[in-house]
Amino acid sequence: MQFIRSLIFSASMIIATVLISLVLVLCAPLPFHLRSRAARAYAAYVVGTLKLLCGVDYRVKGRENIPEGAAIIFSKHQSTWETYALQLLFPPQVWVLKRELMWVPFFGWGMATLKPISINRSSGRKAIKQIIKQGKARLDAGIWVTIFPEGTRIAPGKYKRWGMGGAILAEESAYPIVPVAHNAGEFWGRREFVKKPGTIQVVIGPVVETRGRKAAEINAEVENWMRTTMAEISDVEKNNVNGPASTLSR
Repeated sequence: MQFIRSLIFSASMIIATVLISLVLVLCAPLPFHLRSRAARAYAAYVVGTLKLLCGVDYRVKGRENIPEGAAIIFSKHQSTWETYALQLLFPPQVWVLKRELMWVPFFGWGMATLKPISINRSSGRKAIKQIIKQGKARLDAGIWVTIFPEGTRIAPGKYKRWGMGGAILAEESAYPIVPVAHNAGEFWGRREFVKKPGTIQVVIGPVVETRGRKAAEINAEVENWMRTTMAEISDVEKNNVNGPASTLSR
């Protein structure tokens, strides 16, 4: 039965993705905040349909930590789920993502209208400079920037060295970081078709001030918070809390 429910959900999400992509392309001349509202409505549809059909709900702790002004979101990346949920939890935002996603039919076309910071991850320093330049411009315009420091979806309990791009943006721009931990991968896993019913735990951490601090120090603080918090909300992650921290080993 859960397979059938997941099948119906996936079909409805594909149809909704095609439709919203066409809407976003047609709305490209409109202001960003209007396009982001359309994207938010699409995200609400996906998250709501997932709950209705597959029984996957979520609970959020720490909403009071969301600041008034623009900030940089550092989120755990386990699933596709958080790419929708973050749009519902935070103000209008753009994402730092790999350039190849822009080539995906429909999805990439729609995403391109939402001012993402699309980088070539193999270009090294050039990608970092792009994140700094475009990230500052988005933040100065009052648009939040979402970064997944792991760079790709990582299965629960697994570990990947954090990238430095987001921390360098924070150092250079002095905008604060809002860390977000969650265990969505235990319910909507990477390359797992069947969605498992249950309640995703989301924790929005205290704001991390970055003014006058170095990127390595910033990354270390946020990563340590992330590991500790993940161990608190996920039994799968408990054994990962004492693993090697990427910034501390540099």
